[in-house]
Amino acid sequence: MPEPNLFHVDVFATAPLTGNGLAVFLNTEQWSTSAMQRLTQEMRQFESIFLSAIGPAGAIARVFTVEEELPFAGHPILGAAAVLHRTQAAADESRSWELQLPYGKVDVRTHKAGASHRCAMNQGRAVMGSTVSLAALRPILSRLGLQDVDVVAGIDAQVISTGLPYLIVPVSGQALAKATIVAMDLEVRLQAFGAKFILLLAVEARELRTWDNLGRVEDVATGSAAGPAAAYLWNLALAAPTDSIEFAQGRFAGRPSKITVARDAQQQLLVSGEVWPVSHGFLDVTEGLA
Repeated sequence: MPEPNLFHVDVFATAPLTGNGLAVFLNTEQWSTSAMQRLTQEMRQFESIFLSAIGPAGAIARVFTVEEELPFAGHPILGAAAVLHRTQAAADESRSWELQLPYGKVDVRTHKAGASHRCAMNQGRAVMGSTVSLAALRPILSRLGLQDVDVVAGIDAQVISTGLPYLIVPVSGQALAKATIVAMDLEVRLQAFGAKFILLLAVEARELRTWDNLGRVEDVATGSAAGPAAAYLWNLALAAPTDSIEFAQGRFAGRPSKITVARDAQQQLLVSGEVWPVSHGFLDVTEGLA
């Protein structure tokens, strides 16, 4: 029997069928970009990850949303590392992995925790981009159905990246609940600030929301955004400098998720969460992958 080449896991989860679902494909060396994009659309998850050159230390990885390939993403990296632990080092309690993405190499530590894995990735140091005043932010707010009063007073929005640049907008809990993307040109507006995606951060509740830029899909748990969100809070002294920060996400999509961010002595961000297995098997499609 061949080895399974398709795994479905839930990342930043607290149990199976919570957190952010992910399809992990193995041994994809001969697969074309077009095939990876189409398979991601078939899975209808927010993202899928494709691993090649798998070895005892890690793999090459490519991440796709239903619309495009990303240079970096958070929950796919953790989910892929858990699958590598399961398939390449099942007898080991803990392992370290290196995933090579278009953005660069990402180190991940995995630890078995019963049926799940606890996984932590090193996102490096956050790149602090430009701040955005309330006046400059208004065109973005209007595309989210929000107004000035919905933004936390006294602090600016800011672009921050650990691989994907997010425009972080600090909002009230009420604003977080009512926000929705109501325009088709959000991505162009974000590009003017050097951002790829929008991230709404309820500062007091430490809860996140983000979407694809057309507002068609709300992300359930966004590891690539959690690191920048934590850096934002630390930079503004809104969190104790030595404390880890726990973010909630996914409530409005019916998939509660939990993301933890800490930082080491070198100010590198460590983003962690649980990965739970859901299913595994074989991809029946064999034609048209190359």
